[in-house]
Amino acid sequence: MGRPFGVPVYVAPSWFLVAALITWVFGGQLDRVLPELGAARYLVSLFFAVAFYASVLIHELAHTVAALRFKLPVRRIQLQFFGGVSEIEKETETPGREFVLAFVGPLLSLILAGIFYLAMQTVDRGTVPGVLIAGLMISNLIVAAFNLLPGLPLDGGRMLRAVVWKITGKPMSGTIAAAWVGRALAVAVLIGLPLLTQTGALGSNAEDVGGMDTVTDALLAAILAAIIWTGAGNSLRMARLREHLPELRARNLTRRAVPVETDTPLSEALRRANDAGARALVVVDADGEPLSLVREAAIVGVPEHRRPWVDVSGLAQDLTDGMRISAELAGEDLLDVLRATPATEYLVVEESGEIYGVLSAADVERAFVKAMARPN
Repeated sequence: MGRPFGVPVYVAPSWFLVAALITWVFGGQLDRVLPELGAARYLVSLFFAVAFYASVLIHELAHTVAALRFKLPVRRIQLQFFGGVSEIEKETETPGREFVLAFVGPLLSLILAGIFYLAMQTVDRGTVPGVLIAGLMISNLIVAAFNLLPGLPLDGGRMLRAVVWKITGKPMSGTIAAAWVGRALAVAVLIGLPLLTQTGALGSNAEDVGGMDTVTDALLAAILAAIIWTGAGNSLRMARLREHLPELRARNLTRRAVPVETDTPLSEALRRANDAGARALVVVDADGEPLSLVREAAIVGVPEHRRPWVDVSGLAQDLTDGMRISAELAGEDLLDVLRATPATEYLVVEESGEIYGVLSAADVERAFVKAMARPN
């Protein structure tokens, strides 16, 4: 949809479903408030749905601007079924920044609600502009209040995480506390939302709450609870991942390699590798400069009886700048480099430029999974 502040904004297919739902529900409310609109009420309702998600986008842009100010890369903003998400690729370095980054979103929603409240004072509430502005004020208040609930993955959960992190000095402790509060919130939503609508706590009767019946209320509560529960669990997994990321070191995961020239038969190259205890082949020129990497999958695909007649150059992948990585890379820095240039193998070099070995993406993945499987 565009690239504000250089960050791409996407609309998920699920947005069209919720836009249709909002159009139908708000249209039913308009029929009671402004019956003279007739079928045109659904056009007004569709405008409300778009305007509401524009408010959600402003909420997410607040997170994005704060992240960019803290020099945290933002992959994208996505508008989806229940709101939006700013995909920030790195964690903040301090609990104070974490708190600010989380708080600016609800703050912007509260400011928007205030702006719409002031705008209400200038229009007749019994008109289409009056109803739209009132709806946008209430919806932004709901967005702010919902996001301030103190459980992950909501903004309030990130604020709670920051507070516990500040008190304990351990970001993981903050994540665990906020995630479990998030799970408790999910249970509360699952049980409490249908009860509130049935008892009229959110309106005079069940029909006044968006025109939804009891089954719809229960379904909505189940979806919200599932989103919160899943988000809390994902937050825990991501925190554990970040704790184990420093264990992923290019030097430790690299396979020893032997250099071979372009016209070396595969059988001879493999013999040299076996003699040296190496598990990878680097094709070099006459001066010993690396040219390409022999792909492991290509070697497996050559039958043993043909290997004396196949040169290694025919099984190699040319090296690009992104496929040369430092042996000192580790953690997120290592993963960032691998993501920037997807490949099956990478040449690992010392700071002097000397060949250290070959890093297989499959080895990184296995180490990744192994690290995640270990308890904290």
